[in-house]
Amino acid sequence: MQAYLVGGAVRDRLLGLPVKERDWVVVGETPESMEGMGFKRVGKDFPVFLHPKTHEEYALARTERKVAPGHRGFVVHADPSVTLEEDLRRRDLTINAMAMDAEGRLIDPFGGLKDLQNRVLRHVSEAFVEDPLRVLRVARFAAKLAPLGFKVAPETLALMRQMVAMGEIDALTPERVWQELERALAAPDPAKFFEVLKECGANARLFPEIERLFGVPQPVRWHPEIDTGIHTLMTLTQAARLTPDTQVRFAALTHDLGKGLTPPELWPHHRGHETLGLKPLAELCQRFKIPRAYHRLAEKVMRYHDACHKVEELRPATIVEVLCALDALRDEQGFERFLLASMADALGRKGWEERPYPQAQWWRALRRAALSVTAAPLLAQGLEGSAVGRALRQARIRAVAEAKRRLQAGTG
Repeated sequence: MQAYLVGGAVRDRLLGLPVKERDWVVVGETPESMEGMGFKRVGKDFPVFLHPKTHEEYALARTERKVAPGHRGFVVHADPSVTLEEDLRRRDLTINAMAMDAEGRLIDPFGGLKDLQNRVLRHVSEAFVEDPLRVLRVARFAAKLAPLGFKVAPETLALMRQMVAMGEIDALTPERVWQELERALAAPDPAKFFEVLKECGANARLFPEIERLFGVPQPVRWHPEIDTGIHTLMTLTQAARLTPDTQVRFAALTHDLGKGLTPPELWPHHRGHETLGLKPLAELCQRFKIPRAYHRLAEKVMRYHDACHKVEELRPATIVEVLCALDALRDEQGFERFLLASMADALGRKGWEERPYPQAQWWRALRRAALSVTAAPLLAQGLEGSAVGRALRQARIRAVAEAKRRLQAGTG
């Protein structure tokens, strides 16, 4: 059997990156011969098999022919006559169109190694334009490989613009867009994903809620970078620096969507943006079927990130209200995610990247103070029903007030 290691495994091996999974292409075989060797077929649209021992994926070499719009509109041809080079030609980028044989020899018909060395993301052939998903994939690879200095080749960017102009990108399914977005959020430099999409025009088509933030000014006192779109990507960058958690990164990305709806005559101020952004956030999450957990956290961060920054100014009663609204007394993990996203917002400003954020420690101390109050003593006093809830709230306010005094005195 002629089997070749292909795609990301070859690319990442040459870059010295961890190889997470290995995919193989098989030349000269048929589905029947693969099954005869003990391989288990799993592919629905084209012949893919699992190795009987390693369970790695082995796909028969294939070619594709475009017959309909979108990333599903292809007819696949796989038989023993398809060569390795023909299989590699259908791939998106040259750095993903390399293979290795059993002896570790590199097969590189399209100059992938040279582009790897020059840190270039370049399409393999003009057939690149046939699959609109490749626009998102290139942007995602830019986000993944940006720390290594990779950039999109100008001619590839030109093809991506052409694909957007042709409307091909509008045929992408919500599930695939979210899949690429989530993987981009997990990348080392997720902001690069949106920079590339903006440059080719895809951001405006897929994520208009984010695109409309660019060019919207903010008060220079609090935002030296001024532009809300730039601040949004800076916030996403800070979130990526703080945590690998994609829920936090998504909340950081969407926290200021309301500023895109502020009437221009009110610029650079954005009063009420915390609630104004709830509708576009819901529309974004609904459009791409984004999981509810992402939506819930993003909503909390959108509503309360400004309150998080201003904790020293808030009354104890307001602090208790915010803690309850965040469900912070029951969900510590969710509360920590909220603090990380809010911190990313505070640091995602020009020249503010290394500033301390003591507000996070204040909120943790105030949460502990609120948690120290329990209902047991109130029940022992004979209180019942709603009276317990009112008394519990007042006791928590007193505990938070005392904790805040200690924090202000530097003894908390």
